[in-house]
Amino acid sequence: MRSIDDLDVAGRRVLVRVDFNVPLAEGPGGSVAVADDTRIRASLPTLEELRARDARLVVVSHLGRPKGKADPKLSMAPVAERLAELTGANVTLAPGVCGEEVERASEELADKEILLLENVRFEPGEEANDPAFARCLAGLADLYVNDAFGTAHRAQASTEGVAHLLPNAAGRLLEGEVQTLAGILESPERPLVAIVGGAKVADKIGVIDRFLRIADAVLIGGAMAFPFLRAQGHAVGDSLCGEEDVEHARRALADAGEGARLLLPIDLVIATALAADAEHRVLDGLEVPDGWMGVDIGPRTGAAYGEEIARAGTVFWNGPMGAFELEPFAAGTRAVAEAVASAPGLTVVGGGDSAAALAQFGLADRVDHVSTGGGATLEMVEGATLPGVAALEGPGVPG
Repeated sequence: MRSIDDLDVAGRRVLVRVDFNVPLAEGPGGSVAVADDTRIRASLPTLEELRARDARLVVVSHLGRPKGKADPKLSMAPVAERLAELTGANVTLAPGVCGEEVERASEELADKEILLLENVRFEPGEEANDPAFARCLAGLADLYVNDAFGTAHRAQASTEGVAHLLPNAAGRLLEGEVQTLAGILESPERPLVAIVGGAKVADKIGVIDRFLRIADAVLIGGAMAFPFLRAQGHAVGDSLCGEEDVEHARRALADAGEGARLLLPIDLVIATALAADAEHRVLDGLEVPDGWMGVDIGPRTGAAYGEEIARAGTVFWNGPMGAFELEPFAAGTRAVAEAVASAPGLTVVGGGDSAAALAQFGLADRVDHVSTGGGATLEMVEGATLPGVAALEGPGVPG
């Protein structure tokens, strides 16, 4: 990929695709504000570097799922306000995404100024990757920078289509994500330990398969542990455990051993219901009684996983070990989070619920890299081509 170091941006309009898909909250008098500006802050290194080099920024992002229609509740107005506060820049909210008024606003930009386009998903051509809509976006700028790793797995007009029409480069956030993930997949410090949790094996079987080939150990937790346990003949009670997941687990167990060691829980926390006030206890074993469900890994499993993590040269973690959002069932995820935060090796957390758990336990600043990707992170780990990244590779459009 080209980086922004390869672009001459001074005095030129740069279309920057960012991921400002942030949560909003209603304030006093019905006003709406950004509730969590993490994603906006993540884009600041790219935006500030381009502004320092006298670029004129046309910033584009989606917000929520308006399904190709304008929805005032999903306007970028609160985002424009917060972006102005964080940058101290002159930030103008465009009257739309494309059209004569927006084009005129882009042409009137001065050096260092920011024009934030309205929600790009107000336009049906965005998710359809419509060539005409991509040309409309390209008409607003002289150069294109993609800094939205979280949408890089989507072939959409603002992430893929427009990249073929303008000289392009990766922003610092996207560049860092790709380099970090490529590093752990291609040349990790050994041992490489992958911790995979969450609800369904089917959602992450591609990730599990990849790490079974390239890692030294794969540690399984969360509800997805129960299809593995059932495939081994254990009783799982009322635990979440679909037939499709059991088949995926059975195949993964058959594949394990040729590459990575596949580690499963050795004890559990079980409850009569998925509720904080439900009866619950530690099960020193794996046979879940009828009427009970697994809600977390047990303390011996947490300790065993912690020992594996402590010995690792590289750690990748995606997915909680249990229902950590409920305090009685948070201990397993907390144990793994603390082990990852204390690990001497390179630590990479794959966004989503794992990142939320780190934040909940006050550990987010103690890991080397927290991915902004979600689906993009998982697809890159699986080995899929990310359209938003692929479009930045190759010869590109001459500048």
